[in-house]
Amino acid sequence: MKRLIILALIAIAFTNCKRTETPVVEGSETTEVEDTYSKDNYTKKEVMIEMRDGIKLHTTIYSPKDTSKAYPILLKRTPYSCRPYGEDKFSKKVGPNKYLMEEGNIMVYQDVRGRWNSEGVYDNMRAFIPNKTGNQTDEASDTYDTIEWLINNVDNNNGNVGTYGISYPGFYATYSVLSGHPALKASSPQACIGDFYFDDFIHNGAFLLSYWRATSVFGYMKDTPTKEAWYEFPDIGTEDQYQFFLDAGPLSNLDTYYDEDNVFYEQIKTHPNYDEFWQSRGIIQHLKDIKPATLIVGGLFDAEDLYGPFNTYSSIEENSDNFNSVVFGPWSHGDWARTKERQVIGNIHFGDNLSDYFQKDIETPFFNHFLKGDASENVDLPEAHMFDTGKKEWASFDTWPPENTTKESYFMQPYERLTQQANRRIATSDFVSDPKKPVPYTEDIKVVFTPRKFMTDDQRFAARRPDVLVFETEILENDITLAGDILAKLNVSTTGTAADWIVKVIDVYPSDMETPDDNEDVQDHLKLSNYHLMVRSETMRGRFRNSMSTPEPFVPNQKTAVNIELQDVFHTFKKGHKIQVQVQSTFFPYIDANPQTYVDNIFQAKEEDFKTQTHKVYNDSSIEFTVLK
Repeated sequence: MKRLIILALIAIAFTNCKRTETPVVEGSETTEVEDTYSKDNYTKKEVMIEMRDGIKLHTTIYSPKDTSKAYPILLKRTPYSCRPYGEDKFSKKVGPNKYLMEEGNIMVYQDVRGRWNSEGVYDNMRAFIPNKTGNQTDEASDTYDTIEWLINNVDNNNGNVGTYGISYPGFYATYSVLSGHPALKASSPQACIGDFYFDDFIHNGAFLLSYWRATSVFGYMKDTPTKEAWYEFPDIGTEDQYQFFLDAGPLSNLDTYYDEDNVFYEQIKTHPNYDEFWQSRGIIQHLKDIKPATLIVGGLFDAEDLYGPFNTYSSIEENSDNFNSVVFGPWSHGDWARTKERQVIGNIHFGDNLSDYFQKDIETPFFNHFLKGDASENVDLPEAHMFDTGKKEWASFDTWPPENTTKESYFMQPYERLTQQANRRIATSDFVSDPKKPVPYTEDIKVVFTPRKFMTDDQRFAARRPDVLVFETEILENDITLAGDILAKLNVSTTGTAADWIVKVIDVYPSDMETPDDNEDVQDHLKLSNYHLMVRSETMRGRFRNSMSTPEPFVPNQKTAVNIELQDVFHTFKKGHKIQVQVQSTFFPYIDANPQTYVDNIFQAKEEDFKTQTHKVYNDSSIEFTVLK
């Protein structure tokens, strides 16, 4: 079996953060303070905290050296390790951001059950048990037991606890609000996983092949606490990810790289539908009657976790009466925790000091108000603070989506037209989909562990392919601002019995748009003239068009409705731009290739199952936008 041992770099690659030896916030590296700041101003202690069932979890505690006052506790529970281990080894930065570190808080990190230096058995997205009895445990009970120990055993704490985390640690932050501990006053789940069937590894039933290697991080189990990585990572032997997966063929051929020891990949392969296994692990449905204040944070160009933060916020908002706020900026996964001045995604520069602004003016006041101030008073933070990725400016709203919106539909017409009037005569736009020549999700060749840049990539390369349908408005005479969800209502048919459907919403820049003279952010082979900025995309594995739990084949050549929900956007298409929609059936190797012949489990499909088919999109297909008035 082709494998390469990965040590600390696995966690680096998966979270795209610099985690060589420090338990810093995902994606963050502090340059504003000296490397010795935490060591000069904090003491460090490592303890094993015993849970109610006897399992002990490794916990690292950084306490301010200034003991003249009491401090709140900020807790991050993580599967990515509490490194650096050893009470004489310090992280360069502790806590969610430098401001909270410099003003003084008790910063706590914990290896979750079954990971790194903690005891116990790990379980991906461990199911929440609402009514635990006896010594039953879940991540909520582990959080409760941890908080209980901390407030009773850590000196100079003020009795208030906050939780936070990005990505998987964001999931544990969400989980913490279900603990019921009275000392937990505030939580900030950020890029938080809400359901692994819709975040990270699977999107609407389609397997994200680009995350296939990442299953190593979560799939290999360990028997005892360890300070060294124990999992393995497949060596694909090439820089060309597209060609590697194309040559590999059916997913079943990838089994030569993993065996049943990769527990998570086995779970993915054996549970292709949204069955009880996945449903029980979702956290969204449990977010009711939440008491701690919550600040949900996400990136509008986060390729990994858009479903989680949007649905975490909306579920709490609908089912609880706590302070619940949401922030989305022009960030990829975890960018808001970084300190880079220029905020750039792919080829697009959105502004400067946007992450520092969030850390200083939103995140820090949130935790200070609920952990240090008088939480009974109103906090000076908006309900929803969103970044318009078209105008490149912040806006605040009393609700999200905003109240002053309306639904507007645009129809996909022949001759590549996107109009608000549908032609009454039935017509189709047709294309041939060959799973052996799939549409790339990016022009780039370099292998990346988990792709992110493509979220703002120029889509001209795809628009010029015959297997990608293009629908485009006339040049806009006025600004149009989308503020909320997008629903693609496709009416389609196929000559086969299975198909994927991918919809992309694109901002077409004017032909006279100038590229900066220094070309600092734009790839050398591109110009911003006529740039096709991808604003949002989503896929639907067609077999799940009516039910994520009960797949069904297409009837060949029969007109069929396929609805695709695209995650929220906040984007202004400016006057002089055009709105474009692209429809295709492959997005490779971001998602795996559909054989286009129905099989019960695509992970077991054979070479002969992959067939070229002709797909049709009918002219009564539409895309419904949430438009700000």
